[in-house]
Amino acid sequence: MATDSKTGQQATEPRVPQQNVRNFCIVAHIDHGKSTLADRLLEVCGNVEHAGEQMLDTMDLERERGITIKSSAVRLFYEADDGELYQLNLIDTPGHVDFSYEVSRSLKACEGAVVLVDVSQGVEAQTVANIYLALDAELEIIPVVNKIDIPNIEPEMALREIEEAFGYHRDEVVLTSGKSGEGVHELLEAIVKRVPPPDEDADAPLRAMIFDSEFNVHQGVIAYLRVFEGSIRPGDEIMMMSSGKRFEVSRVGVFTPAMIDTDELRAGDVGYITAGIKGVTDSRVGDTITSAKNRAKEPLPGYREAQPMVFCGLYPVDNVDFEALKDALDRLSLNDAALTYDRETSAALGFGFRCGFLGLLHMEIVQERLEREYDLDLVATAPSVIYRILLTSGEMIEVDNPAQFPQRELIEVIEEPMVQATVMCPQKYVGQVMLVSEERRGVYLRQEYIWGDRLTLHYRLPLAEIVVDYFDALKSATRGYATLDYEMDGYSAEKLVKVELLINGDPVDALAIICHQDNAEARGRRIAKRLKEEIPRQLFEVRIQASIGSRIVASTRIAPLRRNVTEKCYGGDITRKRKLLERQKEGKRRMKAVGNVEVPQEAFMSILRLSDDD
Repeated sequence: MATDSKTGQQATEPRVPQQNVRNFCIVAHIDHGKSTLADRLLEVCGNVEHAGEQMLDTMDLERERGITIKSSAVRLFYEADDGELYQLNLIDTPGHVDFSYEVSRSLKACEGAVVLVDVSQGVEAQTVANIYLALDAELEIIPVVNKIDIPNIEPEMALREIEEAFGYHRDEVVLTSGKSGEGVHELLEAIVKRVPPPDEDADAPLRAMIFDSEFNVHQGVIAYLRVFEGSIRPGDEIMMMSSGKRFEVSRVGVFTPAMIDTDELRAGDVGYITAGIKGVTDSRVGDTITSAKNRAKEPLPGYREAQPMVFCGLYPVDNVDFEALKDALDRLSLNDAALTYDRETSAALGFGFRCGFLGLLHMEIVQERLEREYDLDLVATAPSVIYRILLTSGEMIEVDNPAQFPQRELIEVIEEPMVQATVMCPQKYVGQVMLVSEERRGVYLRQEYIWGDRLTLHYRLPLAEIVVDYFDALKSATRGYATLDYEMDGYSAEKLVKVELLINGDPVDALAIICHQDNAEARGRRIAKRLKEEIPRQLFEVRIQASIGSRIVASTRIAPLRRNVTEKCYGGDITRKRKLLERQKEGKRRMKAVGNVEVPQEAFMSILRLSDDD
């Protein structure tokens, strides 16, 4: 018997044998139709009467942007052509490269993966990356060509690409349309026939892996988990194997996609539990839950941990909101394993946090969630990466904040993180891709013809060069045809310098950047120019300067607002007007000495949007 956690009504859930359980996920490149196909599966299996749009995308940001940010789980029941009833546990995953860690988490909870390919776009960079993740996880792969309802587009090209790229014969590929529902029945039949059931011992000591979680103000932590061995029921005493902390289970349940309480989660099931977990550190994603009385001997093997690659400062506009920001980050980190944060102080912005993200989109999403869900008004500094610095003393340090860079005379070597970037595009855009990559200090590695006129270019680039606008530049240069995937590739020693921005002679630590010495001066001039456009005029002159060490490389000014102090003087002696003007000038000098120039949020982020033409 199951109970709707919101309505309290009893809902009947059939029991199926373990051999009729199928755990699978849907993975694909962004915008290839994962969420729409998931909606159609919910409708066909009877979970919803009429599927809306993005049923599994519960966040407002997901619906507004049309992308999946968080993995979502749902239990389906399907009566197959063989007359058997099957329980399908579906996990929908994001497609953007910034959220690939969500994909790796989902794969660990599954035995099969539906790999989606847009019929009009074909195989793209993230398609390749995801299918290899699934192969590494030893999952059964079902290739699917989606959106076959698009008029005047034949699936032949996509079928040929799948065959040439991955070796799957076209007879193994399912043709579907998430929009119209065509081919969905065939896909469900392929899932029950080709995805193996979970091979797990229901009588063994409990072992369940937390693959996601969220915080509820009334219930505490709601942990999403996959049960691999044993079972879990309300009233059971459980233990977190990483910390040894114990809790009593109050609720267990599944997603339909609504949260439905059940009597038990068995081996092979995907669902959720609540256990009065209040501390944000007590429910770690990737942790193994076991029984406190009958412990498992060892935890489940973990999966690839998310490694933050981009860092920025987040500061409350009003310093009284600092504790509220800390609490919000604590809660948000529960269901975002890739988010890291530490306290930091800025002379310009006060108290805040240095936060780590997987990329710029991830950074934007986190900031917007903090502002929307927790009613915070925040200032974000320009993003940076982790640099390794060898000091003249022989000590090696890591720095993710330009404001913390040592003095130049103390530095022996600066190393910056590198990535191997894989760019897919039609052959005619190869020249544009090379130009964009080399402008960002990319080193050409190789190129491969995969199928037809499409090829893959491999470059080694500094991470700092691509996190800001590399993908946007590729899309612009190739008319939207280029796709990108990248992975970390160690560090490389480079000639880097710190560019400081000064406002009225005072350095603004939150605006400092690190860049290559060959383009540092040009970058400083562009930033100074952009700041002049973003900072509003004051009642006093504002000087904006860029410096490298003690050398000023750019200087500009914002003229003061001027009130006509002589407007009441009608004729008469000119000396009176001169006295009034001199008095006004002296007042402005005093204001300049004590004035506090307020720098808007747009100014901090403007350096992200700098192009070489600025």
